[in-house]
Amino acid sequence: MPGKEYYMATIYYHAKPIDVQEGISLGDLAIMLRADEDGDVMLARVNGSLTELFKSVRDGQTVEFLNAATLAGFETYRRSCSMLFMKAAKDVIGADRLHRTVLHFSMGAGFYYTLEGSFALTDELVSAIGARMRELVNANIRFMKKSVRTKEAREMFRNSGMEDKDRLFRFRLVSRTNIYALEDFQDYNYGYMVWKTGVLKLFSLHRYGDGVILQLPKRRDPMTLPPFETYDKHLQAQIEAERWAQQIHIQNIGELNERISEGGMSYPVLLCEAYHESRIAEIARQIAERTDVKFVMIAGPSSSGKTTFSQRLSVQLATYGLHPHYVGVDNYFVNREDTPLDEDGNKNYECLEAIDVKQFNEDMNDLLAGREIRVPSFNFIEGKREYKGDTLKLNEGDILVIEGIHCLNDRLSYALPAESKFRIYISALVQLNIDEHNRIPTSDGRLLRRMVRDNRTRGYSAKHTLSMWDSVRRGEEQYIYPYQESADAFFNSALPYELAILKSYAQPILYQIAEDDPEYDEAKRLLKFLDYVIGMPSESVPVNSILREFIGGGCFHL
Repeated sequence: MPGKEYYMATIYYHAKPIDVQEGISLGDLAIMLRADEDGDVMLARVNGSLTELFKSVRDGQTVEFLNAATLAGFETYRRSCSMLFMKAAKDVIGADRLHRTVLHFSMGAGFYYTLEGSFALTDELVSAIGARMRELVNANIRFMKKSVRTKEAREMFRNSGMEDKDRLFRFRLVSRTNIYALEDFQDYNYGYMVWKTGVLKLFSLHRYGDGVILQLPKRRDPMTLPPFETYDKHLQAQIEAERWAQQIHIQNIGELNERISEGGMSYPVLLCEAYHESRIAEIARQIAERTDVKFVMIAGPSSSGKTTFSQRLSVQLATYGLHPHYVGVDNYFVNREDTPLDEDGNKNYECLEAIDVKQFNEDMNDLLAGREIRVPSFNFIEGKREYKGDTLKLNEGDILVIEGIHCLNDRLSYALPAESKFRIYISALVQLNIDEHNRIPTSDGRLLRRMVRDNRTRGYSAKHTLSMWDSVRRGEEQYIYPYQESADAFFNSALPYELAILKSYAQPILYQIAEDDPEYDEAKRLLKFLDYVIGMPSESVPVNSILREFIGGGCFHL
């Protein structure tokens, strides 16, 4: 028989033409070109578009390979490890005994899961699941992908007991759905997956609380597995948020869409806001009971709603006969010319050294001693601290509500007695997930909030906010997250319904980002995500809601 005829294609890699066999997979091409020298390849970018590695190349295409050091590659790694874990858990425990695996939220550098069924979750069982994951990695098994009719996919989900996925796709108008398979384990995954299990080398499993943590590398160091750390207060805050979402029957996007489509969201909105108010009132009670507290220190990552929370807390403190005064640590910035530089030579406004810590402590100690101080105000246009004649003196019943990213770091308030401080950590810990196997990152919720607020209050484009987000996240990881467990109280500012409100504000500005912009991939990802959610009007959002800090129309001076 005559040999098979092969056709050649010319592709462009690092701006150089390379002749390859037409139809070769991107995965095999990456091996041929030794593209993994700087780290295992997770994805490719073909003619500017993100593409999974099982796709074939065609003549004239420009190809780039992405490892876990890129944002898209990193998220692909984590997503694929999650499916690997679920497959291994099913293999070890058995489908007849493992009734349900739920990915709840991120915890530190990993994911937190619960496993439900007729078995006991022990250290030995978790170790066996980890060993099975290693076997699957060593076997270098292909992740298979197929496109099926959405109606067929929904039937498969129902038959597999995945009611959350069936509910999710009830509101999807797309005619087809992508299903991934790892041997006999099939699932829907929101986002790209790796080509083969062999690249999923870095992970560890730990039994924690009532579940399991899948420990993974951090975004800033994707080639290293960090040591396992516990976050007991964070875990409790997340579990409490999920219990609340379960109580009001809005645990995932499918349930949210059902409530919106049935016209029954007015009451859940009021319930969510009442829950926030009850938590704020409880924190105010804890503060009032500690009569030696004079400084309420509030910290949290960007777009957590710190300013609105501070004012709502102040109202609650007043009901206990206290007289709260707001202090923004940003008013103690050093003058712009004295701001330290980061490793790239840019001014670092996130570091503690950007604050005049000495002056802050002198002022707070003077207030504690009953002396009057001049209250500074930072002029962000001129880049200078100013004094406009405002003064402050603490009298009986007065208390300071201080807000700033370093407020949980004792180096900021080193001169103040420990008993005089009450620390609060606030973050928007999203309690809503896409479905039981696909989470909504907390950072995505905050990013959408910030994007909407930046556009409304500062005229910034979504492109501008996205371009700054990586730097913002880096500052949070360095200056906020390490201190969260030192808080006396946690407040979760996320609202189960907020994505339905933010959608109508975020979509138009995300569509402004052009295909050739560096931020396009992220914009496209967020738009795809928002497409899962049915929008709802903002009129039902109360004027004192934390959400009003971002969409406008609130009753507080921000």
